[in-house]
Amino acid sequence: MKASITDFRAGLADISPMLIAYIPISMLWGTLAASKGLSPLESLLMSAFVYGGASQFVAIEMWRDPLPIVLMVLTVFVVNLRHALMSASISRHLGGIPSKWHPVMMYVLTDEAWAMAERQALTRPLTLAYYLGVAAPLWPIWFGFTFVGAWLGSKLGDPAAIGLDFAFAAMFISILAGFWKGPRTGGVVIASAAVVIAAKTFLSGAWYILLGGLAGAAFAAIFYRNDDT
Repeated sequence: MKASITDFRAGLADISPMLIAYIPISMLWGTLAASKGLSPLESLLMSAFVYGGASQFVAIEMWRDPLPIVLMVLTVFVVNLRHALMSASISRHLGGIPSKWHPVMMYVLTDEAWAMAERQALTRPLTLAYYLGVAAPLWPIWFGFTFVGAWLGSKLGDPAAIGLDFAFAAMFISILAGFWKGPRTGGVVIASAAVVIAAKTFLSGAWYILLGGLAGAAFAAIFYRNDDT
């Protein structure tokens, strides 16, 4: 029990900067949802049940009357395919965690939780307590401040004017910095970025998200297959 509490606290400490970053990002989404006509309750429920920041931002950009349901569903599906990559990656470290917890772990799996769990697994075994410490606190912050953003609505003014629109990018830059290992990481980033730019330029929809992730993974597998550093 003591070890579990210690692991949970360690996870919470590691994810704390992300918790702070989640506040403006979730408020930004709530504000955008309100501008599209969603009520604070509807915005909260979408965040609680969908719980996918990138896919929610994509969906709200497509929100119009009449609602393009089929296109929206397909686009969100493509955006969330990256979770298949993250789930496959994190599954390597679940050997010591009872299988009954795996569905819960996958529900609260986010880009940020995945990054912290993978960093933990580089130096020590991943425990359920640590994983819940990094993943579980993000969920109430996300849907809670979504409600706040939707409730405040236009009172926040233009999100770009106060820098809220950059919070998403800044958070992912900080995640990437935590994995930086010099030229090796640079190669993966450049390969992924090149594919993202090409896909964004020549393909419609959100395929660039999935293709960028696949390109980075493929580059690492080809060039660093026998590299343990």
